This record gives sequence, C-alpha cells and structure tokens, in this order.
Amino acid sequence: MTNGGENLSAARRFAAGLREFYVAPYRRTFARAQRDEDDLFMMIVLAEMLGVPNPASYYTVELLPVMYDRFHDWHRRMGMDHSPLDHFSCC
Repeated sequence: MTNGGENLSAARRFAAGLREFYVAPYRRTFARAQRDEDDLFMMIVLAEMLGVPNPASYYTVELLPVMYDRFHDWHRRMGMDHSPLDHFSCC
C-alpha cells in the first residue's frame, strides 16, 4: 500500500513541477492580464459615478461596496493623485 501512495505523491510532485515549468516564464504576463481585467471591471462598475453612461448600472450598483476597498489602489494605478469622485474621498 505504501508503494501506491508514494507513486501517487511522486506523480503529484512531478505534475506540480511541470506546471511550474510552464507557468514560471509567464507569471508576470498572467498577473498583468489579471490586473488589466480587474481595472476594466472597476471602470465598468464605477462608470456611472465617473460620469460615463452605463446601461448596466442597475446591476453593478450592488458591487460598489466591494469596489470601495480597492478604489484607492485603482485610482493611483490609473495615474490620478486624488480621488476623481467629488463625493468619495479616500486619500
């Protein structure tokens, strides 16, 4: 029984090593793509507050409390020193 368990463990370690071998060169690219996707999502959710008409604002209003936690990092990353929203100041 231990031999089967050791083989399974070795196979999992080998699979993890192969995954790391494939993912390692692209880790930065994957992280940047994820950040760009998150920024676009933030822009869609906050579009109405930024003065851009958003036909889906009825559905995105529920996400605003979740987005407020990440708002400061987002507007700093977008190159805005201060919050672009008149009624919401985070810094």
